[in-house]
Amino acid sequence: MPRFSVIVPVFRVEDYLQECLDSVLEQSCADFELIAVDDRSPDGCPAMLDRAAERDPRITVLHLPENVGLGRARNAGLEIATGDYVIFLDSDDTLTPGLLARTDDRLRAGADPDILVYDYARTYWDGRVVRSASAAVFGCPGADVFALDDRPDLLDLLMVVWNKAYRRDFIAKQGLTFPAGYYEDTPWTFPALLAADRITLLDEVGLHYRQRREGGNILATASRKHFDIFDQYRLVFGFLDRRPDLTHWRPVIYRRMLDHLVTIVSKPGRIRPGDRREFFRRAAEHCAPLRPAGYRPPAGAEGVRTELLSHGRYLAFQGFRGLARARRAVARRPR
Repeated sequence: MPRFSVIVPVFRVEDYLQECLDSVLEQSCADFELIAVDDRSPDGCPAMLDRAAERDPRITVLHLPENVGLGRARNAGLEIATGDYVIFLDSDDTLTPGLLARTDDRLRAGADPDILVYDYARTYWDGRVVRSASAAVFGCPGADVFALDDRPDLLDLLMVVWNKAYRRDFIAKQGLTFPAGYYEDTPWTFPALLAADRITLLDEVGLHYRQRREGGNILATASRKHFDIFDQYRLVFGFLDRRPDLTHWRPVIYRRMLDHLVTIVSKPGRIRPGDRREFFRRAAEHCAPLRPAGYRPPAGAEGVRTELLSHGRYLAFQGFRGLARARRAVARRPR
């Protein structure tokens, strides 16, 4: 049984795939299996994977009969994983050299906790490498191994699956799987962190998150698929419904959800102009039954934005954003 199972779903990444695979295969810790899941990629990726598997017995390739999307492709890899720990790696990103060895050392020092979290850096086409804005979370003093109640600031991190190592029997015990659709990391990452009894951190950049010059991030593409976010958070709150011992987290997750919804509707190129009113209407219908009793929004502009969205106040939200832009423009004028 290998120490790590690295699961790499693959779809239309011909220009980046070899670098991704090499970042795993060249790790100083060789105790891993690399499970590459060809999600019916229409380019040269399937052949590249087969050639790589012929050269290196640590690689297992799954060719899916149809395109199922990122989440379900990860599920397919997870079904055959045999490692003590599972790491998910997107096929246009790369692990940093030595990550698996440092992760193994940290896991053993913590007596094999449920989850290890490492940091990431964005890598740009012009050569820039910028560590995440939440890097300070990793350097905060505290116990080496802890539960989320002891470090709620972990929820300030980007809620993604690819900056963590998960103990495989913890995944099985919690019944964690990825749903279909956009934002599939959301109903995995929140339940995983909430359910974990033992979490540890590795204060290092473990992954380079590629920022493509020509795009390639589906979440930055205008589509009605962004409406999937409502289904994904229903899954998160369904998990909380089944775990009354975690009820105290509901206001925190509700606020994080509102922040996420505001980000989606505010980012250019996600919600089409013709769909924005519907998004606000759906947001109001979605938030009303989930709003915790006695919930108090944050102070300031953030609280105003989230309250307007959660009550479906589209025109007021647009007016508030316009006013904020005007104030910033005035502040930038030379005196």
